[in-house]
Amino acid sequence: MRLRTQVLLLQLAVIAVSLAVGFGLVISGADDRVRDEYAQRALAIAQSVAADATVVDEVAARQGSGLDPAELVAGPLQAEANAVRDRTGALFVVIGDTAGLRLAHPEDDQLGDPVSTDPSAALAGAEEVTTDRGTLGESVRAKVPVVDDGQVVGFVSVGVSTERLATETRRDVVATGIIAAAALGVGALGSVLLARRWRRLTLGLEPDELTELVREQGAVLHSIADGVLAVDSDGVVRVANDTARRLLDLSDPIGARVDDLDLSPRIRGVLARPTADPIAAGIGERVVLVSSHTVEADGRDLGMVLSVVDRTDVERLTREVDSIRAMSTALRAHRHETANRMHVLAGLLRRGHTGEALEYLDELGGGGPKGALLDGLDNIGEPHLQSFLDAKAAHARERATTLTLGDQTWVQGSLRDPVMATTVVGNLVDNAIDACAPVAADRTDHAGPDRPASVEVEVITDGDDLLISVADSGPGIAFDDPDQIFDEGVTTKSDPTVPGGRGMGLALSRQLARRIGGDIWVADPGGDDAGAVLVARLPGVMDVSEGEAP
Repeated sequence: MRLRTQVLLLQLAVIAVSLAVGFGLVISGADDRVRDEYAQRALAIAQSVAADATVVDEVAARQGSGLDPAELVAGPLQAEANAVRDRTGALFVVIGDTAGLRLAHPEDDQLGDPVSTDPSAALAGAEEVTTDRGTLGESVRAKVPVVDDGQVVGFVSVGVSTERLATETRRDVVATGIIAAAALGVGALGSVLLARRWRRLTLGLEPDELTELVREQGAVLHSIADGVLAVDSDGVVRVANDTARRLLDLSDPIGARVDDLDLSPRIRGVLARPTADPIAAGIGERVVLVSSHTVEADGRDLGMVLSVVDRTDVERLTREVDSIRAMSTALRAHRHETANRMHVLAGLLRRGHTGEALEYLDELGGGGPKGALLDGLDNIGEPHLQSFLDAKAAHARERATTLTLGDQTWVQGSLRDPVMATTVVGNLVDNAIDACAPVAADRTDHAGPDRPASVEVEVITDGDDLLISVADSGPGIAFDDPDQIFDEGVTTKSDPTVPGGRGMGLALSRQLARRIGGDIWVADPGGDDAGAVLVARLPGVMDVSEGEAP
C-alpha cells in the first residue's frame, strides 16, 4: 500500500475515532441535559403560578372537603391553569389545597379529587422536582407551595411529558450526528488534499524510494570528481558536495542564501540563469569551469544545479606547454640561422674564398650575444626569465612582431617561484603580441608601414621585488574603463577550442599578483597613435642572495 494511502486511511481513522468519542459523550449526556432543562422550566412555571396574587387568594379561600367541581370548572383557578398550560406547552398545571385535593386540573372530571402523587414536600414548604407517573402519564414535574401570609395554603404542580423530552433528545442527537458527519467529511477532504500535497512534495516517491534516493545521492555526490551545488527556487543552497565546497572555497553553504556566499560575480551570473556551455572563472589560485541548468518536476521549478570542474591543472599544463612551444620556436629559429651560416661558409669554401670564410668565422665567434634573437638579454641574470623572454622574442618574430627589452632592464638574483613569475610575464607579453600583431587583413590598421608591430618589455628588480612593464604598438584599450580587461571572460579573441572560453589570462595574473601583495594595472590605455602600457609589481619573488650581477 502506498504511503499516501496509508496516511489518508490513518487520518480518517483518527478523525472517525475522535468524532465517535465526542459524539458518544454528547449523546450520553443529552438526555440528562434535556431532562434538567425541562425540570428547571417546570419549576419556573410552578413558581410563577404560585406567586400569582389571584391564585394565592383563591387557594386560601377554597379549603376543606366541600368543594363543588362545577364551580371549580368555571372558577378562576381552572382558567389560570389552562391559560398557563397553553402558553408554556406544559403537560399539566395542577393546583391543590392543603388536603391534596385538586382545585385546577387539565381534565375537568378530576377536579375535587386527590392528586395522584404525594404533595407532602410542597405542603411542608419545600420545592420539589421529580420524574413521576400520574394520571396523564410519566412526566418531569415540579411542585411549589402556595404561601399566604407565611402559611402554606396549597401547592402548584407543573409537569412536562417525558415523551416530549425524548423527542427533544432525538432532535439533539440527529443535529449532533449531522454535525459529526459534516466534520468527518471535511476531515476526509482535508486528508485527501494533504495526501495530494504529500505526493507533490515527494514527487510521487514512496518512503523506500526516498531512502534509496538519498543513499544514492550521497554516494554519487561525494564520489564524483566534479563539484555540484544545488540551489532551490528561493535561492537557498540545498546540496553541496565536498568537491564543490573545495573548488568554490565554501565552508558551510548548506541552508545559506546564494547572495550571502562569497562567490564572484561571474559565478553568480551562471547561477542566476541556465548556462549550458562551461564558462571559466577564477577562484583564488584556481581556474574552474562552471555551468548550470534548471531542474523541473511536474511543471514546477525546483531550482538550479551548478556544475564545477577544476581546470587549474589544465591551465598550468597549458602554460608549461606554451613555454615549451615558445622555447622550441626559439631553438628552431636558432637552427635555421645556424644552417644559413653554415651554407654561407660552405659556399665560400667551395669557391676558394678562404680569406672571406675566415673573416666570416671571426665575425660569428667574436660577438657572443650577436647570435641571440633578443638584444639586451645579458642584463638579465635570472636564467628562467632569460630563457623565457628569448623564447617569447622568437614567438613574436613568427607573428611579424618585434620584441625588444627596454634600456632600464636589469634583473639580479633568482626567482623563488619561477612558474608564477613567468605566468604573469607571459600573459602580459602574449596579450601585447596579440594586440599589435598583424595576423589578419582586418587588423592592418594596428601595425603598418608607418606603425610596425612591436612590443617593449622592461624588467627591473628592486631588492627582492620584480617590476615588469610591457608596452605595445597596438590600437590601445577600447573599453571606457581600462580596468575592465582584468575581468573574467573579457577578451577580444574568440577561440571555441578553449574550454570555458578565453579571457582568463589577465584576470588570473592579477589574482596571482594580489595574492602575494602585488598588483597589475594599466599605466596607459593608449589609443590614437599609441599602444597600451601595462605594469606589474611582484613583491618578494626574487632571492638576491643567490644571484649575481649580470
